[in-house]
Amino acid sequence: MDQIVELHRRASDGLLSVARAATGRWERPSPCTEWDARGVVEHVIGFHEMLVLKPLGVRVERPRDDPAARWQVTADALVSALAGAGALGTAVEVPGGRTTELRSLLPTLTTDVLVHTWDLARAVGAPDALDPELCEIAYARASENSEALRASNMFGNEVPVPDDAPVQNRMLGLFGRDPGWRSTPA
Repeated sequence: MDQIVELHRRASDGLLSVARAATGRWERPSPCTEWDARGVVEHVIGFHEMLVLKPLGVRVERPRDDPAARWQVTADALVSALAGAGALGTAVEVPGGRTTELRSLLPTLTTDVLVHTWDLARAVGAPDALDPELCEIAYARASENSEALRASNMFGNEVPVPDDAPVQNRMLGLFGRDPGWRSTPA
């Protein structure tokens, strides 16, 4: 399996683990003010549907009412589709109207899954420790591209985090997350 696909699978597994722990808490608010816990999962599914699965011609039948099961079948379809010959070379249109290959887009989607895993964990009160290697990779990429990150208008303002904070917290701060944020029941 290609390394970027394997990293994405790891991030996806992390989201699935937290989604499975969310039972009965789907309406709780999340750090993403636009979405509750369910909305976070649906956002991740939607991004992958539009940016990966549709361009690869993959149709996924998802259950209606179980967000964890919806992510499970989506993640399984992603791994299977991305393992296909030439899949990573597929050109896709991304927000802003430009086109890129999935090989270039997938690391960004991996980071999106990682950050939203934390969002979901904080929303539902599940363990929120993220994969340290994925945090290191995301932090390095975001640090190198912080101006583009802000210009995308897809993230909140950077949240100041001490330089000696754990890499997970520094990464979250770059993506506009307050590492101290806690949910209150809806």
